[in-house]
Formats: sequence, structure tokens, C-alpha cells
Amino acid sequence: MAINSIGQNAALYSNPQEDTSVKDNTALGKDDFMTLLLVELQHQDPTEPMDSDKILTQTSQLAGLEASENTNKALADLAKSLGSANQFSTIAAIGKTADLGSNAIQHDEGANDSFEVYFPKDIQEGTVQVLTRDGSVVKSLDVGTNPSGVYQFDWNGLDNSGNAVESGLYYITASYTDSDGAAQKTRLGSYPIESVKFDNGKALVKLGSSYVPLENIKEVY
Repeated sequence: MAINSIGQNAALYSNPQEDTSVKDNTALGKDDFMTLLLVELQHQDPTEPMDSDKILTQTSQLAGLEASENTNKALADLAKSLGSANQFSTIAAIGKTADLGSNAIQHDEGANDSFEVYFPKDIQEGTVQVLTRDGSVVKSLDVGTNPSGVYQFDWNGLDNSGNAVESGLYYITASYTDSDGAAQKTRLGSYPIESVKFDNGKALVKLGSSYVPLENIKEVY
């Protein structure tokens, strides 16, 4: 069994994207319709001028088109603003604790497994336990005396008697005594949020040594 400290320096990353938007010249806007209306008025037959009702209808259509364009622009600005607000709210979660909602690992018989456990307080002594679904202890791993933090543990897939365990789901918990002598418990799947980065508009948070999609987090506290 090996225990390795995982660094917790918070860092913020961003991937600025260039504005590559190109004006769509295949669609007519309100300015184009106004130009067409003026050309139509200039070239009307003086002996048979355009019907005033027709002019009013076209003007009304032009006003409706402008209102529609303004609404679309307002909605686009609102969506952009909400996206920025969501990013800033994610950044505000740095330093809080995120829970992935499970402390299970998938083990394949004969394979080695590595996993990380977060200890919120300094460790005087403690044990990490690998459990079956019914709570039976399969393997106990010594934690040692260490400061608080995220630590990696390596399990060789053997039980406490040295026998290889079967493939399946196993659950990771830890019991330890802090520097004040108080009993503490923790488990796999709960980590401090160390940093946030955005990849193609998708928020990823750093938990331990890995970046996890924001939607995988069940609770932040």
C-alpha cells in the first residue's frame, strides 16, 4: 500500500475564444426592406400611385421585423449574461467541498486499484477500509500520521488474508483520530474544490488530482 499526498493549490484557468462570427448576407433585414420600399415608391407609376393601405401594410411589416430583431438581440444578450453568471457562480465554489454522491470503486479481479481520500483534519492515526456491499471489511490500509489533505492509496486487490478478491463494486471509508484526539470519519467521493477551468464552455472542477464535469457533482457545501 502506498499513500501519496495530492497538492491543493487553487488555480483558475480559462480558454478565451476569438469572435469568429460572420454576418449572414443571405437574409434580408429591416434596412433592406426599407431600401426596397423606397425604391418601390420612387419607381411607382404617377398615374397609378401605390395604394396608401399597401404602404401602411408594408410599413407595419417593417416595424414588426424590427421588433423581432430587437427581441432576438435582447434574448441573445440575456443568454450570454446568464452564461457568464453561471461561470462566476462556479468560480465562487472554490474552497468549498464537493460530494460526488458515491464512495464505490469498480474492481477487476487480479488488478491493482488507486483511489483518493480527503481528510479534512490533521491525522494522528487512522485506517482506510475497503468494504463489500454488505459492509464486511475486505482490506484495511494504514493512513499513518499526516496533515490534512487529499491522499492517494494503492490497493493490490488482496484481502487481509492475502487472497485475491472477486470483481465487483467495493466501498471506501476511513476512520481516523485528529491531532486533538477526536474520532473522525471520511470516505471516497468527497473533496475540496481546488480550482475551476472551462473547456469549450463546459465547467470542470478540480477534485483531488482530477478534473470532474460540474454535472457529476451531487452536492456542494
